[in-house]
Amino acid sequence: MLRLGLTGSIATGKSTTLRAFADLGVPVFSSDEAVHELYRGEAVPPVERLFPGVARDGIIDRTELSRRLLAEPARLAELEAVVHPLVRARMSQFLDLAERNGAKLAVVDIPLLYETGFDYGLDKVAVTWCDPAIQRERALRRPAMTVDKLDAILARQMPQDEKKKRADYLFDTGRPVEAVRAEVRTLVEKLNAGQ
Repeated sequence: MLRLGLTGSIATGKSTTLRAFADLGVPVFSSDEAVHELYRGEAVPPVERLFPGVARDGIIDRTELSRRLLAEPARLAELEAVVHPLVRARMSQFLDLAERNGAKLAVVDIPLLYETGFDYGLDKVAVTWCDPAIQRERALRRPAMTVDKLDAILARQMPQDEKKKRADYLFDTGRPVEAVRAEVRTLVEKLNAGQ
């Protein structure tokens, strides 16, 4: 089974591109969705220990956690040391199951693939990217996003140009969604054919 990593900076269309793979029947894993699930379950006690008061009714309040991290960015490493291994464990289970089920291809969305320096055992990597002006516009439309928060996020992410240099495949998501979906279909057909 070919293990394809999907990455890209914030607001560059990773979720839309991942959905295009899923719509073609490719097994997909979203790290963001895994974190959302963990923040409603397994990660709540250790995150609450690190940041007392961020859990509300047994769920991590992501807005409050973001506020705390914006105030103390150096503590992000502590959070990642707790959450990233939990996400990687779920990803590993997903990949093992996809392979046991006979999938030729599985896609894992890992937003900080290059930044973490962790070897995920991927065969190839696809990178989503778009014009920085489009990226900022998309990001600032998100709920609770501010210019300061976006700038802090971008400061800790590898520049898009560097990610593009490292990619095996590129998806320019500044184009119409239909064009990206067509490119995804072409890539899936190529990979499923063993090319």
